[in-house]
Amino acid sequence: MKFNTIITVGRQFGSGGREVAKKLAEVMNVSFYDKELLAEASKDSGICQEVMETYDEKQGKRGFFSLMGGVQGRMDAAGMYLEMPLNHKIFLAQFDTIRRIADEGPCVIVGRCADYVLRDHANVLNVFIKASMEERVKRIERLYDMDPLKAEETIRKEDKQRATYYNYYATGTWGDVSNYHLCLDTGVLGVDGAVELIRQAVDLQRDKAEEDGIQW
Repeated sequence: MKFNTIITVGRQFGSGGREVAKKLAEVMNVSFYDKELLAEASKDSGICQEVMETYDEKQGKRGFFSLMGGVQGRMDAAGMYLEMPLNHKIFLAQFDTIRRIADEGPCVIVGRCADYVLRDHANVLNVFIKASMEERVKRIERLYDMDPLKAEETIRKEDKQRATYYNYYATGTWGDVSNYHLCLDTGVLGVDGAVELIRQAVDLQRDKAEEDGIQW
């Protein structure tokens, strides 16, 4: 049987989540999507990639879900789309692209509410990567040549932005363990250790599916 596991990776800023996701994709020999997702969504939707990057993982204005539900007036789907703020259009473009690439085969997707978007897919393994503030400050200092105070300020700002985006569009709580199958601490496991544990979890998920007679 063929198993097409889709791995979504949420991450605290400075935890090394992107590096974990990238290495995991290489180890498993599957496609990797982080900024690459923006390029795909741009091609699918016709929205300029530079605009996609400007609004990437940033919260929109209030009224999105009431607009989607038609509460703000009776209009057809095309009319609703034209009335939407640009950041909502970008979220929907990424939403559609995430679902498309998930249907095409196994891959690793970083952020962008992918766990929420694919919540009805049985073949998804949702992972959240974290680390202590101390570990993350050290990492950001090293990667961006920042002093500790600036590094911590940047971490808190980026985490707040990611949480606000996720909590708004996914109607859930960013970092809540109930949203994920695995929550891993790179400060304890290291990047390579986290990669190995996720790979093993994929194997266990596949074995469980085989036992249950499920084919993806």
